[in-house]
Amino acid sequence: QVQLVESGGGLVQPGGSLRLSCTASGSVFSIDPMGWYRQVPGKQRELVAAISSGGSTNYADSVKGRFTISRDNAKNTVYLEMNRLKPEDTAVYYCNARVVQRRYDYGMDYWGKGTLVTVSS
Repeated sequence: QVQLVESGGGLVQPGGSLRLSCTASGSVFSIDPMGWYRQVPGKQRELVAAISSGGSTNYADSVKGRFTISRDNAKNTVYLEMNRLKPEDTAVYYCNARVVQRRYDYGMDYWGKGTLVTVSS
């Protein structure tokens, strides 16, 4: 009953910027943490950035200083601001969230379908 929907992917030139959004809908009591992963063909999915309900963040070394993750708890939405994009950032980006659907329930991981980010001139 929980759905994560990403948006904001597309084609951008090297050095450009994109902003990804992911909104959780359905039965949601709380979400902690929320994050973004990415995957390219032939490689494993890797963590890009994550953010806790308290605002603590973690970033992959490859994106640190260029990407910023944020969240709006009232909207059940997480954002990923990507700046100074590089060709190696090209990947399918997936939203991830650990969702507590009802009070006193336990958290379960959910994934979005992914949004493609292509960095190319």
